[in-house]
Amino acid sequence: MEGKTIISFANVSANYENGHDVLSDVSFNISSGAFYFLTGASGAGKTTLLRLIYQLHKPANGQIKLFGQECDTLSRNDISALRHKMAIVFQEYSLISHMSVFENVALPLRVRGFPNDKIKKLVTKTLEWVGLGKYANAYPLELSGGQQQRVSVARAIIIQPAILLADEPTGNLDDENASRLMELFIQMNKVFGTTVILATHNQKLMETYHFPIIMVENHHVAFSGINNDSETRKWKGPRPQSQNYFSQLSKQFEDIGNA
Repeated sequence: MEGKTIISFANVSANYENGHDVLSDVSFNISSGAFYFLTGASGAGKTTLLRLIYQLHKPANGQIKLFGQECDTLSRNDISALRHKMAIVFQEYSLISHMSVFENVALPLRVRGFPNDKIKKLVTKTLEWVGLGKYANAYPLELSGGQQQRVSVARAIIIQPAILLADEPTGNLDDENASRLMELFIQMNKVFGTTVILATHNQKLMETYHFPIIMVENHHVAFSGINNDSETRKWKGPRPQSQNYFSQLSKQFEDIGNA
């Protein structure tokens, strides 16, 4: 399902706010439809790398291209338009406590000006997809940690992003909920063609789901589990559940770009 280059770094360096180097002379290309784990020691620069992709952090040197566009030449409105094609999921959920589950998930659509009838349809389908259909009227603090994380994922995928960035999304979850969340990400990648970069320290997760790995170490990045043979990019982990329902949901999402 992979296609043209969607993320490109050329000799990119980045600093912390105190001026210390976090990444140095980083270059790589990632194709659309790819799925990567992102790993490295705490403080190595994983979150900074994700923030660079999402355009929340500016590089000190080098060039970043997203969707074929050079980011350093883009206006604020252009950057905002790029972010509308991406989504980011954090470990801490980042839900709005005074809003219902439905309204948390609906928020990206409301910001984009979707009509209420379309919002209701898409939010309902998405909550069903993540197994939270009956919790639409609940509030985040009434849910377990695993449920809150699935709400966060639902909010991220409601726009059917071309790129999904996940920063330690399973860090606070037990093995069962971590596996369930991984299945959601895999289905997004396989059914929707979403490019996924998932930061994790969880060695068991990486051993179970055999995706290529981006390792951040000593201010640089290295790739493993991939070569010129396209077979190495194919998922070799446990077979997900039947995709019939997910394929139907994908069709429900086809009208998002025409809103």
